[in-house]
Amino acid sequence: MLEKWFKLKENNTNIKTEVVAGVTTFMTMAYILAVNPSILSASGMDSQAILMATALASFIGTIAMALLANYPFALAPGLGLNVYFAYTVCGAMGYSWQIALLAVFVEGLIFIVLSVTNVREAIFNAIPIQLKKGVSVGIGLFVAFIGFQNAGVVVNSDSTLVTVVDFTSNFHTTGICAILAVVGTFIIAILHIKGVKGSILIGIFVTWILGILCQLTGLYTVTPEAGFYSLIPSWSSFSLGAIGLTFGKCFTADFSSVRIIDFVVIVFAFLFVDIFDTLGTLIGCANKANMLDREGKLPRIKQALLADAVATSAGAVLGTSTTTTFVESSAGVAEGGRTGLASVVTGLLFLVSVFLAPIFTTIPGFATAPALLFVGFLMITAVTQIDFDDMTEAIPAYLCLMAMPLMYSISEGIAVGVISYVVINMVCGKAKKITPLMYILAVLFVCKYIFL
Repeated sequence: MLEKWFKLKENNTNIKTEVVAGVTTFMTMAYILAVNPSILSASGMDSQAILMATALASFIGTIAMALLANYPFALAPGLGLNVYFAYTVCGAMGYSWQIALLAVFVEGLIFIVLSVTNVREAIFNAIPIQLKKGVSVGIGLFVAFIGFQNAGVVVNSDSTLVTVVDFTSNFHTTGICAILAVVGTFIIAILHIKGVKGSILIGIFVTWILGILCQLTGLYTVTPEAGFYSLIPSWSSFSLGAIGLTFGKCFTADFSSVRIIDFVVIVFAFLFVDIFDTLGTLIGCANKANMLDREGKLPRIKQALLADAVATSAGAVLGTSTTTTFVESSAGVAEGGRTGLASVVTGLLFLVSVFLAPIFTTIPGFATAPALLFVGFLMITAVTQIDFDDMTEAIPAYLCLMAMPLMYSISEGIAVGVISYVVINMVCGKAKKITPLMYILAVLFVCKYIFL
């Protein structure tokens, strides 16, 4: 039955590989169960309700991706968009979280229309193949940067924006976490080089266990006020009925005090960022898994985008910000995940996490950081596929891949890549190879910087 549904042999994979890939993806994404409630609660929403909405929306979106598109990509409420939701829409603009959820719901409906009418597929296919390679490399750098941050190895700096952590200062919290992340990275790298299956997943668990040992021996000090919590899983009180505090509340929003132009801008902002974050993630992960055809197109792209759109609207009804395809899916792809079976495993783990949330949220950032660092390495290998002999192709790809980590946004990287591709090729007399849709995208991106 599994063979019939997911075509395992056709995709050169097996059940064991897909299960390991699914678990790995979940482990690298599990942090969203803790981070999303922390961010969205600033809007006035109940933290437990947000956690449940996060888990359920991730389950629905990931299962939809598995059954509709048969791809090993997982979905969850996206970082960045949840910040915009809580601190811009509900904070700076002063609107209620119910209004913000309604905007996300409307965005999802628009996404569904765009997916069914091939608009999003056309955008995906319009991006030149060399630029897609740049997107893949850029995501690799972006993922690695996130890994360094989650590990605590890279920290804020007033003079240089970012710097390496002082391992000796606050050694029993920041220092030991950073060291454990470095050790975990070496573990994954060595196991991968030796050809050990499940090296990334093993690395996550071993790093976590080492952290628990450090806590038991006093090397790691639990300091909740500083964000360093116990690494030992434990059960705590949790109300499953909390979901009722947010479920369907997007339909009860008081629209009387909302300016129509503000609402349109909010929906467009959600729409714009989400569409290009999703496209970028699909490009990067599909390229790493060799799923793109010779023309750089992704088979069943329409179904994948439809799953993403459905997940967005479903998430809004449940009570969370935009649900989107996660770049951490690349961790499962790196473990050999090639079909929707891996996504089913990830989705089921998100469903289980509804009941075991206090345990899953114990997974520390420094334990999953090594996975992101190593996946970043695997993804930047696509840089060798960029044609550096053709500068009109290579320079836009370079600008794209550098913009993603430095601007901390997949969609910004794509914007820089598209604009530079059109301008450079048009001025250099190669306008014939620029498709009409690329011109449209370039204009839209420029307008975004001017008006948003």
